[in-house]
Amino acid sequence: MSDQNRLGVFKTYKLYVGGKFPRSESGRVYEVTDSKGQWLANAPQSSRKDARDAVVAARKAFGGWSGATAYNRGQVLYRVAEMLEGRKEQFVREVAASEGLSKSKAAAAVDAAIDRWVWYAGWTDKIGQIAGGANPVAGPFFNLSTPEPTGVVAVLAPQKSSFLGLVSVIAPVIATGNTAVVIASADAPLPALSLGEVLATSDVPGGVVNILSGVTAEIAAPLAAHQDVNAIDLTGADAALAKELEIAAADNLKRVLRPQPVDADGTSDSEDWSASPGTHRLTAFLETKTVWHPTGALGAAGSSY
Repeated sequence: MSDQNRLGVFKTYKLYVGGKFPRSESGRVYEVTDSKGQWLANAPQSSRKDARDAVVAARKAFGGWSGATAYNRGQVLYRVAEMLEGRKEQFVREVAASEGLSKSKAAAAVDAAIDRWVWYAGWTDKIGQIAGGANPVAGPFFNLSTPEPTGVVAVLAPQKSSFLGLVSVIAPVIATGNTAVVIASADAPLPALSLGEVLATSDVPGGVVNILSGVTAEIAAPLAAHQDVNAIDLTGADAALAKELEIAAADNLKRVLRPQPVDADGTSDSEDWSASPGTHRLTAFLETKTVWHPTGALGAAGSSY
């Protein structure tokens, strides 16, 4: 059969929840178009039930992921970068179409996203030395502060930076042992949904990252109010939505990251995602545990230890 007579196989995009690829339980989809309004694909439109299912999956995965060694988490994040490197051409196409970029600019964004996975992979076993340590105290005690993951984090991905920004908000959350429920960019969800396919084959345990697509406000509202969500990143919310979600999040004292400043349309996408990310996102969803331990009786010869 000649190529002229062959029908192409269209990609079916699905959610990524609990290590599996379900369609939305509501059965809804919505059209995703490129910057010129041309149809690209149908993406699943997540419901509140999908959001709740993703939280259950994230909570189930939290114990194993947070209990893994920091070195092991670094290996897993590096594996994500390896797998993305092998599928670079696909992501360049999707980013170019989603964001209206030239092929060269899309390739630069994908390269930067892959490098960001490597960067955060290197931080997994080092952030403890930055965010914790021994505290000077008066008395015969050791006083040690160590960072621990907050828990399940809801992440509203940037609306404009569909891949580099997406990776920049996911990687630090899971690098520190948290699990994530991610709401992809509403208008450009395809790179995020494809990332789920990479995570599924990159040694990332099912449920550590869960990716939903659809109307941001519709999915974010139940997550902000969910009693089993411990923190929320409002990067992809406009000013009005962010205020509503902050109020809902206060009910169970969630940690809230609300990046500033917002740009003209009220979102936080004015952030330069290509810049060095620093450690502020690594520490945003960490708790500090402080332990006191007696050093023993102190005599003329000093500590008994």
